[in-house]
Amino acid sequence: MTWGEVLRHNGWQFLIWIDQGLGGLVSTLLKEEAYADLTLSANAYRWEQDGVRSWPRRWIDRLFFWQQAHCYSSYLYEIERRHLPECMR
Repeated sequence: MTWGEVLRHNGWQFLIWIDQGLGGLVSTLLKEEAYADLTLSANAYRWEQDGVRSWPRRWIDRLFFWQQAHCYSSYLYEIERRHLPECMR
């Protein structure tokens, strides 16, 4: 890998790490169980599906208005483990 590819890959992994940390933090603030590997968007989709609350999913989806069903896509991304290397899926 070139330096730029490594930087892009590791930068993306860092952003995922921050997002997962936010998911844990917000889950705690909302008195919900946190799952270390779920991003805030994936958690928001899960909360809505579990009938807990829907406002986080609506708010996040509006924030990412250029992506259709952002939270649902994030949930699938996590469930399918696409953030992991091929050999770990």
